[in-house]
Amino acid sequence: MTSPLWISEQEPDAPNISLSGWIRVLTRGVLLGTCIFFGLSLLLIFRIFERPIFGTGRPLTPKITQSVSKVAFLILGMRLEIVGTPMRGPGAAVANHTSWLDIFALNAFDDIFFVAKSEVAKWPVIGWLARATGTLFIDRDRTQAAKQTKIFQDRLRNGHRLLFFPEGTSSDGMRVLPFKSTLFQSFFIPELRDKISIQAITLVFFAPEGMDPRFYGWWGDSNLVQHLVKALALSKQGKVQVIYHTPVPVFKFSDRKSMAQHMQAQVASALPNSIRT
Repeated sequence: MTSPLWISEQEPDAPNISLSGWIRVLTRGVLLGTCIFFGLSLLLIFRIFERPIFGTGRPLTPKITQSVSKVAFLILGMRLEIVGTPMRGPGAAVANHTSWLDIFALNAFDDIFFVAKSEVAKWPVIGWLARATGTLFIDRDRTQAAKQTKIFQDRLRNGHRLLFFPEGTSSDGMRVLPFKSTLFQSFFIPELRDKISIQAITLVFFAPEGMDPRFYGWWGDSNLVQHLVKALALSKQGKVQVIYHTPVPVFKFSDRKSMAQHMQAQVASALPNSIRT
């Protein structure tokens, strides 16, 4: 997950949490933590047998991640809807970035591997989970660009479907920020360009009734713990739609910038008119 560096309007005030709300925070928090760490333990056990047989391939463990992600939404009491079909076959996917909830939503329906900045690997708990689920960590140091590109390409050659957030940061969920084109260049080497496709995914968050439409957005100086607590405390949640667009072959594009622009337009096209900018 990228850090919420984008600054927009002031974050909406969190609603006051009642006693029953704190009970939900405690109950859901324990259940969510148990679900995640049980799933992680199971994943690590399966990986012991999966690695010697399949090497870098992971035909089994992503199914555990999918199950954990779906159960997480059940625990939260939040509706999760899918529109379209996740891509099958070699390639990559891109999505808009709104919240820590993106990780669960995107993992729930597809065998994907996230691309994250290298700092995430050092985060407590989150970094451990990311490494266990096969996240690819990218160093932003320009001197490491060639090395990082090769690692990215090797994962694609091995059949991993990689997903990254080209905005480079999270937003309030009301808009799609400009896509950075750097990572798109990795698709244009001859052995990949004619063989893989890229799929745009739009995440649309609908706030609980009566709440600010930016309720699920995590950006600016948002505190992760406070954001998590306010989501756990709600008696009635909103929903998130995961919208899969038609995959596009890489060879259809002349360069990384035209690809980034096309993907950005696809992602933005599925935001409701009321929140698209």
